[in-house]
Amino acid sequence: MSSTKISVFKVKPYKYLQFSVLSVLLLGLVSLPSQAQDLDVPYVPTPQPVVDKMLEVTDVEEGDYVIDLGSGDGRIVVTAARRGAVGHGIDLDPQRIKEARANAEKNAVEDRVVFINGDIFEADISQASVITMYLLTSVNRKLRPELFEQLRPGTRVVSHSFDMGDWEPDSTLRVESSTGRNHTVYYWVMPAQVGGNWSWNVEGDSFDLSVEQQYQKIDVALESNGRELATDHAVVKGERVSFTADMGDRHYVYSGRVEDGVINGTVQIHDGENDRVLHWSASKN
Repeated sequence: MSSTKISVFKVKPYKYLQFSVLSVLLLGLVSLPSQAQDLDVPYVPTPQPVVDKMLEVTDVEEGDYVIDLGSGDGRIVVTAARRGAVGHGIDLDPQRIKEARANAEKNAVEDRVVFINGDIFEADISQASVITMYLLTSVNRKLRPELFEQLRPGTRVVSHSFDMGDWEPDSTLRVESSTGRNHTVYYWVMPAQVGGNWSWNVEGDSFDLSVEQQYQKIDVALESNGRELATDHAVVKGERVSFTADMGDRHYVYSGRVEDGVINGTVQIHDGENDRVLHWSASKN
C-alpha cells in the first residue's frame, strides 16, 4: 500500500516557510538509501475521495507541514499543497518518486513539495504538524516508537486502512470511494507525556498528583496535605491536560499546557459564592 495518506488536528502550532529541495537535503530531513531495498508495502493508491476526506477531517491548511510516509504517486502531499500546506513525501520506490514529482508539476505545486527516495525508518519527521500513512499494521507498529520519539504533542497522525495495534485512535472514520468500497481512516493526536508524579501549591495548600498513562489515556490520583481528593474527567489531548477534583465543598477544575516538565494553566475554584480563577503551575518530581 504505500501511497496517499494524510493527517492532523485543529491546533496549528507550527508555521513553515517555503523551502527548496536543496534546503531539505542540507537540513538532513531524510537519509537517502545507499543501496536498493525491498519494499515493505505493496503500492496501492489511496482513492482521491478518501484523500480529500482525510484532509477535510484533519483540517489541513496553510501553515501545516505534511509528511507522507510511503508517498507513492504523491497525491496526498500534492492535494495538501493545493490547500495551502507545504510538505514532503518519502518512498523507497524510485518509480513512485518520478510519478510524484510529475504529479506536483502537473498541479503547479512543485515549489511547495519535495519527494525523496528514502527509508521512512531513517527519516527525520520531527518538523511535521501532520503525518499521513497508508502502510500495513505491522509497519505502523514498527514505526510507532519513532512517532513518539520524534513528534511533538499536538502533531496529527492519520492512517488509511491500518491501525496502530494497542494504540487506539482518537477517532475512526468510514469513507466511501467512487467505486462504492468503504475505506477506514484512523486518526490520532500525539499526546504529551504526563505520566509520573507532579506537585504544586494553591492558596497555601500543597497538592501531589500521580498520573498513570497509556498513550492518550490517563488515570490520576490527587492528594492535598495528605488528604485524598476525588478526581474525574482526566484528559490529555496534544499538549493540553485537564481534570477535576473535589475536596469537601470545594471543587477544582484544572487545565494546562505541558512543556519541558512543567504544566502551566489555570485552576477554577468553586467554593460557594467565592468562585475564582487562579494561575496553576505544576512541576514534575
